[in-house]
Amino acid sequence: MKLYYFPGACSLSPHIALRESGLSFELEQMDPKTKKTKSGDDFLKINPKGYVPVLQLDDGRTLTEAAVIVQYIADKKPEAKLLPAAGFERYQALEWLNYVATELHKGIGALFNPNLTDPWKQVLRDGLAPKFDYLTKRLEGRSYAFGDGFSAVDCYLFTVLGWPQYVGIDLAKWPVIKSYVDKIAQRPSVQAALKAEGLLK
Repeated sequence: MKLYYFPGACSLSPHIALRESGLSFELEQMDPKTKKTKSGDDFLKINPKGYVPVLQLDDGRTLTEAAVIVQYIADKKPEAKLLPAAGFERYQALEWLNYVATELHKGIGALFNPNLTDPWKQVLRDGLAPKFDYLTKRLEGRSYAFGDGFSAVDCYLFTVLGWPQYVGIDLAKWPVIKSYVDKIAQRPSVQAALKAEGLLK
């Protein structure tokens, strides 16, 4: 398998999941400005949506969208226990993944738009505060976001919570969240992914 990524983007979540699972894979970086891969391929031919992540399977088929790719990885290696098997707990995990994708990913990600005015950025930041309050309640007293162990939810949530520092949001205001991020950052699979993407020396 091959994961197309950009350092620190949401593609970091399936990258962590792949390392956690122990599945064999290779990485291919893309440039979001030129839409070219590091090897010179036209990324738009790989994903017409124009963004990462893309997981290319050995037979050439592709999957996109971080929340979907981490599910695929979890199902490819169920013994890694990245997601529960079919049943109510699985739906609860998917609820988490969808919350991260729609409420956090899109909310924080919008702040990277250079065309947004400062007042509009503040509106977005103010809108995220209740979501961080909700996360605080969900994470308080827990080591992981879902279940008793590290899961695909943590792969995605950790990735998205790495962005606030770049868009004028100080997670120190939410110490439970900051503590969660700091703990997950120490996990070997996370360290390996960050190093591979040049985000950690």
